[in-house]
Amino acid sequence: MPAPRAYVDVHILQTVPPANLNRDDQGNPKEAFFGGVRRSRVSSQAWKRATRLHFTDHREPDQDQATRTRRVAAALAGRIGDTTGLDDEGAARLATALLAPLKIRAGKKEGDTAYLFFYGHRQLDAVAALVRDRAAELVGLGDKALAAEMEKLPIQEVFTSGHPLDVALFGRMVADIPALRVDAAVQVAHALSTHAVELEFDYFTAVDDEARKGQETGAGMIGTIGFNSATLYRYASVGLHQLRHNLDTDEDAIKGVQSFVTSFARSVPSGYGNSFAHRTLPSLVAVVVRSDQPVNLVSAFEEPIAPGSGIAAESARQLAKEHTKALKQWGDAPDHTAVCHAFDESSGTGSVIREAFGDAVTFPRLLTGLGEHLTSLVAPSVPAAR
Repeated sequence: MPAPRAYVDVHILQTVPPANLNRDDQGNPKEAFFGGVRRSRVSSQAWKRATRLHFTDHREPDQDQATRTRRVAAALAGRIGDTTGLDDEGAARLATALLAPLKIRAGKKEGDTAYLFFYGHRQLDAVAALVRDRAAELVGLGDKALAAEMEKLPIQEVFTSGHPLDVALFGRMVADIPALRVDAAVQVAHALSTHAVELEFDYFTAVDDEARKGQETGAGMIGTIGFNSATLYRYASVGLHQLRHNLDTDEDAIKGVQSFVTSFARSVPSGYGNSFAHRTLPSLVAVVVRSDQPVNLVSAFEEPIAPGSGIAAESARQLAKEHTKALKQWGDAPDHTAVCHAFDESSGTGSVIREAFGDAVTFPRLLTGLGEHLTSLVAPSVPAAR
């Protein structure tokens, strides 16, 4: 029985100091006009990658992770060589033959695919295992005979089942092979500052230590880095039903939502990280579970927050008011809300947030409560034990 339709909306406010999280083609922080003013912007692609890297660093063992690359043939050849003892040439030949039935377009460089291919490590291990016991026999066949043997193997079936969380969440687009496509379960918006920003530049010099020893003057290098600072509104939505479809089980889907919320909230793009040390934690994380549709609340900041003290607090108040207003206007009733924030509960900010999202909880409790609610949603779809 399919999981019920449910969207897990994640609303985040995060203040970032001077930084260049996500650069444009000129090397400056990306920007966008919204509400008639220039805003700081971090692309959805940049934050999705940061989220995926957080999975890698904090979540799963290697077999349960994923890789997106043009060099899938080389990765497969490495696995074949490791498990069969074939030399590099033989392993590469088998890898190329294994991937040929998929009809993935070749790239400009030999051995590369024409586009990035997103696969799970466990999936690639399973493909390599298809030839493990016959590797020496297969590599000795002629090209036509080898291709015929490869057509008999369930290669496509391996890549279309047993997806790791990364692929199940973010999807896989293979334009010319619809059977390999995986519909994404998550949508991520471009992060926007809640207020107007101005691009600034850091003029820097680097000293040549050896020249300094010789009493020489001048700089060894001179340059500039563009930067800005901002309170960002970040938004993403996970379709529980789509994630359940991609992962096959309710338990994996619920854990997947919790993992995404964790990594999305704790990740930060690394651009110029050593120059700016810009990593911060969100000042507010609000989760809203809805059965109707995802709702981005960026309209709360169409009128930019005015400069002055407390931009983050005013942003939190406006976000909470927008959520409450939207529910009243459309007659919606969310299935579940939870909020974790760093604002003073006794202040006006704390009370406005409480009215909109409920009492503040710790981030671990937010995750636990979300898991409990999603479990109650899918429980009717689990057959009763006999």
